[in-house]
Amino acid sequence: MAGPLSNLKMRFLNSGALLGLLGTPVCLLCGTSAADEGLCGDCRNDLPWLPAERCPTCASPSPDSLTCGRCLTHPPALDRVEAAVAYAFPVDGLVQTLKYRHHLAAATVLGHLLAETVRDSPRPDLVIPVPLGEHRLRERGFNQSLEMARVAARQLALTVEAESFRRIRDTPPQASLAFEARAKNVRRAFVCDADLAGARIAVVDDVLTTGASLNECARALRKAGASEVVGWVAARTLLEA
Repeated sequence: MAGPLSNLKMRFLNSGALLGLLGTPVCLLCGTSAADEGLCGDCRNDLPWLPAERCPTCASPSPDSLTCGRCLTHPPALDRVEAAVAYAFPVDGLVQTLKYRHHLAAATVLGHLLAETVRDSPRPDLVIPVPLGEHRLRERGFNQSLEMARVAARQLALTVEAESFRRIRDTPPQASLAFEARAKNVRRAFVCDADLAGARIAVVDDVLTTGASLNECARALRKAGASEVVGWVAARTLLEA
């Protein structure tokens, strides 16, 4: 069932964040006792896990794990994408409550899921979150991608670099735009001040839909010398073929 979290589950998210501060680990989705990752076993098992057969480039479902038609027709700037779960209930509610209700405990859940997903993948040299524009960062008070990146990197003993990669244009939220307008919206919106010659980079974002933001990030990072750019996303929107 797709849709926002119910009022009941939203109350658990609120109480879960509070109890977490008091040292009592509770599940952010049902309110029962949970591991430090923020989910109980039952809720974790019920997450909308992506199918095993996925496109090796963009992580969308693909028969026999063959490269999907979209990636064959329009090869992305990214080398590949690693995605934890599908952007569906209740993950969509976790992402929304993180971004718009400032429940940072959800970043812990999503960051742990991401770390589990990429644990056996080739290790990058740096983990870089997709940056927010100055206006949205002031408005929100935090960068949700950075919060998730910190959790995942800590689990994997990796280094997060959040200073040298910047968004130089404030742009409308991608979710507010038609698919065909998203690539134009973020074109030349990012710049990297560091010398990344030969570096392997993992770029962290909360949700991948069209991939426009991650692709533009990859172009900017390659311009700075990165030899490989991989997208690490907490959730992947499942698009119709």
